[in-house]
Amino acid sequence: MALNFVWLGFFLLSFLAATVRLVNGDLAVFPALLSSLFDSSRTAFEISLGLVGVMSLWIGIMRVGERAGVIDLFARMVNPLLRHFFPGVPQGHPAQGAMMMNVSANMLGLDNAATPLGLTAMRELQTLNRKPETATNAQIMFIVLNTAGLTLIPTSVIAIRQAMAVKQGLVNFNAADIFLPTLLATGASCLAGLLAVAWVQRLNLFKPAVLITAVIAGLATTALFLWLRHAPPAQVSQMASLAGSGFILSLIILFLVCGAIRRVNVYDAFVDGAKEGFGVAVQIIPYLVAILVAIGLFRASGCMDIVMFALTATFEKLGMNTDFVPALPVGLMKILSGAGARGLMVDVMTTYGVDSFQARVAAIIQGSTETTFYVLAVYFGSVNVRNTRHALGCALFADVVGMTAAVWIAYLFR
Repeated sequence: MALNFVWLGFFLLSFLAATVRLVNGDLAVFPALLSSLFDSSRTAFEISLGLVGVMSLWIGIMRVGERAGVIDLFARMVNPLLRHFFPGVPQGHPAQGAMMMNVSANMLGLDNAATPLGLTAMRELQTLNRKPETATNAQIMFIVLNTAGLTLIPTSVIAIRQAMAVKQGLVNFNAADIFLPTLLATGASCLAGLLAVAWVQRLNLFKPAVLITAVIAGLATTALFLWLRHAPPAQVSQMASLAGSGFILSLIILFLVCGAIRRVNVYDAFVDGAKEGFGVAVQIIPYLVAILVAIGLFRASGCMDIVMFALTATFEKLGMNTDFVPALPVGLMKILSGAGARGLMVDVMTTYGVDSFQARVAAIIQGSTETTFYVLAVYFGSVNVRNTRHALGCALFADVVGMTAAVWIAYLFR
């Protein structure tokens, strides 16, 4: 419903602004709007078509990892840590397995696989709910971990960046160079959401597994931050690019090797997953067309310029560098709609170039935040929970922290 109002608002505001410009003598505004309609539709289709190969490859590899048991092993590895965040869920309850698999899928950037696992986990958690219309502490923690979930590989964002680079004729463009910045930004968002829920629910996180993980993560983050402060910008960019490419390639090799060792027919598994990847890429065409057309009209009518001018003026008065402002709407939209934010990110990449700082910030924001209202509506709606208690507040807090961290980290890696 929220996206419906946003989408309709783009159209109405665009035509209102265009009418005002026409009255003031700008006779070219309506032809510009018409041109924007067709150009945006064509851009949306070209991007979706470019995603087919990348999504088919990645989901095919993930299917190999699933059948080889690597993803399940990953879920078991994180279980000793995450079980401390869900004290109300008995050890061995079916909800634990579903939650761990959901978190693992989110960490690997598999949104299409994470959603059904998440809905299964919510149904299992609902069996422990003594007040069916009110969210339990475990359900709220699970929801916030989803909306602010740690993402190791922003698969779809990398795929879109690569497709845009090909479209813009960029050679040797490394779309995976956002891996490390996105990991740090999404880590900040996840930590903020976790601490917010723990504070509200009075959870005792002073447990050995939690403390050891926190110390290791803190030391690694501190070391990385200190290195970033003193390393030359060119070296930072090169290392971030190498880390992203190296991790993804290593993960692919790991899945294939484990599949071969466990005698999985890796070719058939890959083909099955690739078929699904093709469907995923084609499925987003109408959503991308809808939002890119609306954004194109919004920009062609001059409304986007007004918004950007207001934001720039505000941040300039605060004495801040305003290069990140064009990417800010991506984070604001992401709270409401993943498709809408994706469209805005593509618009930034089209306007400023996929290799620009603005496009890089937009990509990091897109990869490090989640569609809060959508997740809350779908997950709680699937089990008919109406009283969500503090879920929305904690999730929005995590979103704000994640967006702020994404901008700051983008400047560090600039």
